[in-house]
Amino acid sequence: MTFEKDLAGNRAAFHNYFIIDRIEAGIVLTGTEVKSLREGACNLKDAYARVEKGEVYLHNCHISPYSHGNIFNHDPLRSRKLLLHRREILRLERDQKTDSQTLVPLRVYLKDGKIKVELGIAKGKKQHDKREAKRLETLHREASQALRERSKGG
Repeated sequence: MTFEKDLAGNRAAFHNYFIIDRIEAGIVLTGTEVKSLREGACNLKDAYARVEKGEVYLHNCHISPYSHGNIFNHDPLRSRKLLLHRREILRLERDQKTDSQTLVPLRVYLKDGKIKVELGIAKGKKQHDKREAKRLETLHREASQALRERSKGG
């Protein structure tokens, strides 16, 4: 039985990108980063991942310094290495170059005592795509409200 607990999410990614595929990756962290993540002190809003020299790194992921840390606390915005299989890295590198896709972290979660990052292989949305998505969301919300109101009245 697998136990998962979300530690941080990136809702802005779903607004700004079309998510094509998802990949689970491990992450290399220091002790104070793990403790800080367990407190829920992580921000993925402007974060992205990039393949560099055959390895994948997570950039701009803000993990706040541990509240009970000392002078050996970590740098909140340092680049962190992601752990993936060689085949996955090669595929990501190929997709990044040929299809102009980007790697966006969707969430950070705890799985069986280990901290994992869910990466989304994404393609950027244009402004008109964002407007259309917002319009569809509003229509869906109004329809579900109408159905609720109708079922209450009966």
